[in-house]
Amino acid sequence: MESISGALGPLFLLILLGAALGVKRWPSDTFWPSMERLIYFVLFPAMLVSTLATADVSQVPVTRLALVLLGAMAVFGVLLWRLRTQLKLTPGAFTSVFQGAVRFNTYVGVAGAAALHGSTGATTAAVAVALMVPVVNIMCVASFVAAGTLGNASLGKSVMALIKNPLILACLLGIGLNLSGIGLPGWSHDTVDLLGRAALPLGLVAVGVALRPAALLRVDRGVLATNSVKLVLMPALVLVLAWLVGLDTVSRDVALLFAALPTATSAYILARQLGGDAELMAAIITGQTLLAMLTLPVWLQLAGG
Repeated sequence: MESISGALGPLFLLILLGAALGVKRWPSDTFWPSMERLIYFVLFPAMLVSTLATADVSQVPVTRLALVLLGAMAVFGVLLWRLRTQLKLTPGAFTSVFQGAVRFNTYVGVAGAAALHGSTGATTAAVAVALMVPVVNIMCVASFVAAGTLGNASLGKSVMALIKNPLILACLLGIGLNLSGIGLPGWSHDTVDLLGRAALPLGLVAVGVALRPAALLRVDRGVLATNSVKLVLMPALVLVLAWLVGLDTVSRDVALLFAALPTATSAYILARQLGGDAELMAAIITGQTLLAMLTLPVWLQLAGG
């Protein structure tokens, strides 16, 4: 437990630093939205390209990892949809609960995998991102469509945003460079690698800045349902599936890490754009991020024990 806490502790401290900066609104109200765009469109894609273009992906059990991660997402996605009547939530609130249960914070996931297992963990995490990001985005947009919350929002714009998602494009580019044997020749490797190194610390601080402490005052059946799935049931199922398919230690830890991650801060933007309950989404994001600081080490300790 001490080694796990030692690996994840610095990541949580960066998130808390971001939360403090967010409360103080330092250096300005406009700084962090611009920084988030730089991280999302440039730095984090650079990290994914750098990792996937040069890594020995053959060492990652891609098929079994996909079965575990995508299988668990599908199970709880279907379960939540079947229970939507019993949850007695408005369509907008349900989409926020759905996002809270299936989305994951990529910055925390990749940083955590690298902290726990070095370059091997980072490579496995990048593969997990390549597998999960397209699927989770399709699932979430589909939940808005099925719930009927789009209103005046354009489905076409949502689909185009999915197609142009920088994380998806970065994964495709990195895998393409790897499979073609081109890699990142010459100075391009060091340049892209340097850009990528800035993504994780800045991304973690940005996660903290996006938290809304006042949203913690909202505790209802939607918050309880989504937190139960994301922080308890999802990691439990992934741990069982990882054991059943025989994942190695690194892949198991990465799969468990991604299953138990708090939901993505970008879920708030999607909730606002597509008619979800944005205030509920803020409460879910903030609560899960803070609770995950306690639950993540416990799950990883259980897996290692």
